[in-house]
Amino acid sequence: MARVTAPPAIDAAVAPGARPLLRAPDPQPEEPPPPGRWDRIRARLGPLSRVPRAAWWGLVALVVIVALVIAYAVTRPPGPPVLNQRDVDTSVQRGIAKQAEAQAAAPADGTVAHAAIAPSLVLIQTRDTIGGRPAEGSGAGVVVNADGTVLTALHVVEGSTAITVTFADGTTSPAKVESAKPESDIATLTPTRLPQTVVPAVLGGAVPVGAPVFAVGHPLGLTDSLSAGVVSALDRTVRVEGNRKLEHLIQIDAAVNPGNSGGPLLNRAGQVVGIVTGLANPTDQSLFVGIGFAVPIATAGGAAGSPPR
Repeated sequence: MARVTAPPAIDAAVAPGARPLLRAPDPQPEEPPPPGRWDRIRARLGPLSRVPRAAWWGLVALVVIVALVIAYAVTRPPGPPVLNQRDVDTSVQRGIAKQAEAQAAAPADGTVAHAAIAPSLVLIQTRDTIGGRPAEGSGAGVVVNADGTVLTALHVVEGSTAITVTFADGTTSPAKVESAKPESDIATLTPTRLPQTVVPAVLGGAVPVGAPVFAVGHPLGLTDSLSAGVVSALDRTVRVEGNRKLEHLIQIDAAVNPGNSGGPLLNRAGQVVGIVTGLANPTDQSLFVGIGFAVPIATAGGAAGSPPR
């Protein structure tokens, strides 16, 4: 059956004979759009949906930080154990033992000093005529310049008719007295022949009372001998043969005997701090009884052209 649609209503207010106006039907209300995902979440959360989004992000960040802290606390390596008195005592004992081992392995001061001076040490042999008879003597010296200049005590070579020096490598050479300072018992020698390698000693400075020192020489014919001691006093004055007075000497208790005269007095680094000049003996014998003397290098070095110290 065909469906008949009623004609649009005619406005009754239209005047007779006028064209009737058609009226559009009343608009129908639009259906609301379906709720979005966030709207559905807010609907489920109820009152919580009114919390600002920024606050939610802050809460998430807080949760992540707490999770990381918990993970670190669980997985971090264990800390050092708590020390007790026994642990402290054990550690101290180990430190003392290691220090003792290191000191035992280190070379002695005398070893270091001797190794430093050995290439520069010289044996001095002299010939003379006393009372019409030939006489021989010996002493020590030290090379203090690259030209081979030897520093020694004046009384070792004074009055000698012939002087021979023997260097550390065995080279022997005649020598002559180049300069002399009787007031300090110091002389320098110039050899006529030098070894292939000349090793001058290193000159040191002043030494205080109590400082360790080493005397190196050829006591009683025992070549290349070292004796150890300390500086007993400074600025000593003594009288020697010929009624000469020596002043400003270093007093030492390192053993020195005939043959040490003219040899170097060393500090622990092997630097020359003095030249051995004599010893004190109440019996007037040339034997050591505990007191020796050396000319400070500040005085002795000036004879070899070294600057004052």
